[in-house]
Formats: sequence, C-alpha cells, structure tokens
Amino acid sequence: MNELEEARQGIAEVDKEMAVLFEKRMRLASKVLDYKKGNGLPILDAAQEARVIANNTDNISDPSIQEYYVLFLRDMMKISKAYQGRLMNGMKIAYCGVPGAFAHIAAQTVFPEADIVPYPDFESAYKACETGEADTAVLPVENSFAGDVGGVMDLTFHGSLYINLMLELDVSQNLLGLPGTRPEDIRTVLSHPQALAQCARFITDRGLEAREFSNTAAAAKEVVRLGDKSIGAIASRQTALLYGLEVLEPNINSAVANTTRFAVFSRARNKASLPETDGEHFILVFTVRNEAGALAKILNIIGSHGFNMSSLHSRPVAGPLWNHYFFAELEGGVETENGRDLLRQLETVCDRLKMVGSYKSLKI
Repeated sequence: MNELEEARQGIAEVDKEMAVLFEKRMRLASKVLDYKKGNGLPILDAAQEARVIANNTDNISDPSIQEYYVLFLRDMMKISKAYQGRLMNGMKIAYCGVPGAFAHIAAQTVFPEADIVPYPDFESAYKACETGEADTAVLPVENSFAGDVGGVMDLTFHGSLYINLMLELDVSQNLLGLPGTRPEDIRTVLSHPQALAQCARFITDRGLEAREFSNTAAAAKEVVRLGDKSIGAIASRQTALLYGLEVLEPNINSAVANTTRFAVFSRARNKASLPETDGEHFILVFTVRNEAGALAKILNIIGSHGFNMSSLHSRPVAGPLWNHYFFAELEGGVETENGRDLLRQLETVCDRLKMVGSYKSLKI
C-alpha cells in the first residue's frame, strides 16, 4: 500500500467515526428542538451560534486549519437548522387575525416552517395554546406609539402561559384601496383600533371617517368584499399583495419609529440560564396589599436587588372597585441567586405574584 492509499484509508476511517458522531449530534439537535418547541423559541439563535464557534475554535491546534474549522462549524449548524426545520413542520402557531395581519407576519418570520393558525381574537389564540391545540401563541403586547395592548396583558395575569421570547416588528401602516382607486376617492378607512390610533393625524388631516375592525388584514379583506372605492383599509404592504389591493399612500403612521412588540407564549417557562447580556429581561405580574406604601415596598425590594425596571403598567382587576394588578418588565437575569432572592422577598409583600417569563428581545 502506497502513501496515497494509506492516506485515503485513514480518511475513510475518520469519515466512519465522523458519521457516528454526526448522527449523535443530529439526535441531540432534535432534543434541542423539542425544548425550543415546548418553550416557544425559534430555531435560529445567532448568539448561541457565535458562542459555539468561539468556544470550539481553540480546540484546533493548527492555526492554518482554524479558519476552515469555522467554516465546518457554520455548515454543520446550517445542516442542523435545516433538520430542525423539517421536524418543526408539525408545530402550530396561534395568532389573532387573518393572513397578512402583523401578528401573522411576525409569527411567520420567526417560525417559517410551522403551521401558522389564525384565531378571531386574542383570548381564543391564547386558549388554543393553553389547551394544547397550538404549541405557541404570538400576540401583541405594546406599540411604541399607541401604547400597551391591555387585553393581552390581562391574559398574562389571568392565564397560565409564559413568555419566553419578545419580538420587535417595525410597523409601517399604509392606506390601501381597490385597484384604480385614487387617494382622494377614499372617504372611510377600516382598521384595528391600534392602527387607527397610529395614523390619527393622517385620518384627521384628510377628514376621513374611521371605523374599527378586528385587525388590519381583516379590514383589507372587508374592503375587497365591499368593492366600494370610497372605502379603504390601513394595513401592511404584505396585506395589499395578499388581497389584491393597491398602496394608495405609504407610511401614513404618525410616528416614524413605529414598533409593535409581540410576545411568544408557551405552556412551559424557559428556565435555562440566559447569557448575561443587555437583551435579557423578565416579566412579573402582581397585586399589592391594600395598605399604605405597599407598592413602594415592592419597588424598593426590586431596587435593592439591582434590577432596573424598564416598564410598569397597571391594569384594573375585575371585582372590587379600584383594584389593580401591575405588569412589570425588569432587566437582568432572574435565574440567578439574586433573582431567586428577589422573588422570595416579593412573595412576602405581594398578594399575588407570577413570574411570567424570562426572555431576550428579537428584532425582526
């Protein structure tokens, strides 16, 4: 046997060993997917991929080979994601609206391989995930211009689901109309109340009649059904393409920066340790005791543990008059000893306390 044959035989033996390790790695990738599906997390985790490359490159002693090993790892992770995508085909994602709605766009962007299932309202989409009819629900919680979506926040307080991911979607609202319609032909616009609020200045300046609809895409669908060129919809460009409408006026939202945050709900809470980054947050919902200084005590406990509160919302609770619960978002890691001590101390001063979830924001 000459040197070439010996080298080829050695490569064949290595390939055989690698095949065993490849199969083992793909089975572990399947387990990772099972966890992500159960916790409402997307396949892509760019930060984790970067850590894998950084942590493993030093395992190669030859500097001239290191750069090729980086390429090898990237290809391997690309193959793993493709495999996970095939396994995820049976995953069902609930959202409120119809195809073309912003929630549909958000869900499809993050879970491109999944079955995106529409529901008529926030509660039915949320309940679908609670009962197991859907694996995950994607629902809006806040718009940078129009404020919070109180109905979804109420579901986080009364329901049993957790938030493990927050999506930030840049929202551009557009005036849509039937083909051949001129902007000046429009007298009435249909859209979701949030979208109407985001475009209030445009609506007022044009002297238009605003009619509330269940969601933006359903409003566009209704314009097609009515067939009246005096009626338009406020929705996305994707919605216009989906229902055969024309964009009569683009970017009509009052604020240039118009972002909607969508929460990804699931039945399990992600308890994996998140890396210490600026993107790590957690959400608490709680009620306070009806006594002087009760809320101040809670805020002091949070401050003494070094957590920055990025937002605090109060919402009325059905029952006694003027009874409220609070929805708080905090920066930092709750799956730490400091975080666990925070929860223990808060339990002593809150009537009710729920850890809704720990998450990182994903801009899409």
